[in-house]
Amino acid sequence: MGVDLGTQSVRAVLVDDDGAVLGGGAAPLAGVREGVRHEQSPHDWWRGVRAAIGGALRDLPPGRSRPVRALAVCGTSGTVLLTDGTGRPLTPGLMYDDGRATAEAALARERGLRVQPTWALPKVMWLLREQPAGEDVRLTHQADFVVSRLTGRPTATDSSHALKTGYDLTADAWPHERLAGLGLPESLFPEVVRPGGRLGEVGADGAAATGVPAGTPVIAGMTDGCAAQIASGSLGVGSWNSVLGTTLVLKGVTDRPVHDSTGVVYNHRAPDGGWLPGGASGVGAGALAGAFPDADPARFDALAHRYEPSNALVYPLVSRGERFPFLAPDATALLLGDPRSDADHWAALLQGVGHTERLCLDYLDHLGAPQDGPLTFTGGGSRSPYWNQLRTDILGRTVHIPRHSEPALGMAVLAAYGAGAAPTLAAAATRMVGLSHVLRPDPARTARFLEPYLKLVGELERRGWLPVPVAAHARTRADALETS
Repeated sequence: MGVDLGTQSVRAVLVDDDGAVLGGGAAPLAGVREGVRHEQSPHDWWRGVRAAIGGALRDLPPGRSRPVRALAVCGTSGTVLLTDGTGRPLTPGLMYDDGRATAEAALARERGLRVQPTWALPKVMWLLREQPAGEDVRLTHQADFVVSRLTGRPTATDSSHALKTGYDLTADAWPHERLAGLGLPESLFPEVVRPGGRLGEVGADGAAATGVPAGTPVIAGMTDGCAAQIASGSLGVGSWNSVLGTTLVLKGVTDRPVHDSTGVVYNHRAPDGGWLPGGASGVGAGALAGAFPDADPARFDALAHRYEPSNALVYPLVSRGERFPFLAPDATALLLGDPRSDADHWAALLQGVGHTERLCLDYLDHLGAPQDGPLTFTGGGSRSPYWNQLRTDILGRTVHIPRHSEPALGMAVLAAYGAGAAPTLAAAATRMVGLSHVLRPDPARTARFLEPYLKLVGELERRGWLPVPVAAHARTRADALETS
């Protein structure tokens, strides 16, 4: 079983060793979003997990005496709260894009820790300043909180969720000396294990609440972006997965870390010790919901092809601040030109995400990250055939669409690996992840979108958000693609 705590919902899936989905469940999540503030209630996470797991188990074919061999949980990257020693929440959960810890992030960077304002470490500092707690306070990631409810006690965290809390993946340790300089004691930080390790077993209370049998192993998970990467099957060196949900996340596979002095690109550690570099942008499908909350996406997609390219140019940030492919905490959504209609505006948003995706890949190339493997699309946005082809054409490269693309499946694959169903994570993914189809770019459409892409690059550079060398590299790659 895989459980995925997203921004707007909790998903749970139950799959067999060959990847066939035996059951699935979902429950909505809501929170408070006011300017740079974005919070959710940890109690809502647990209620959602109980409902989603219940739905997955109800779908199970009859006659299964032990329905769950193991489970793993993923959460949104950088989402964190404070709990007491028993796992009881002391604060709300500060979500992955909560931007109130700008001053704390600046202080952490002064002390040699490369963090962004939306990362978990500065948020913990902000929480401790705003809501001082007792001596038994403990930082807890979103997935950790759910695991503690399943097992009945606080457990170790995994190195993937711990990355944005300052964990040093190269040394495989918390940098306690630097953290102490920020006023953060060792007692605040949990033990860390590698993803795929065993965190504990479902306890009696967790079993009663969810229906998962007591004693079921709970396997250390990864962040939602890594989970989607596993679900895509993109686990070979040089392969990349683009996860389009509320926001956009790109994750790849390399044999060594990708170094980025700005901290825009960061590196997760795979269960087998390899490296999973990537970055999380603030653009995504959330911009569509923000602009057109009651829209029928399929109907608007059918109209969008009339506007290729759109009469407007958009950088579709969901909320204030950008994290990838450049760091600009004060960046805001950008709209150049006047859409002729709602359909034209919709088209501009779709294209804006595609242009940002292309710039992300250009930035990764600027850093020397290999891209000679397959590119896959996953996430809720990949359910739109029109948008998939549009993004393929803007990028000008072949794209693979997996059979199932949700992060919950990635956690089911990781749970299978952690339970010993396969010798490696890649072997488990090969067995459990299937390919739906392959998309190939239309050269004429790729050429049509080149001018608006370069115009957007220029505007981002002019505003001082996109560094000059990165903009120059994007233009060089565009020239190379145009003449190839």
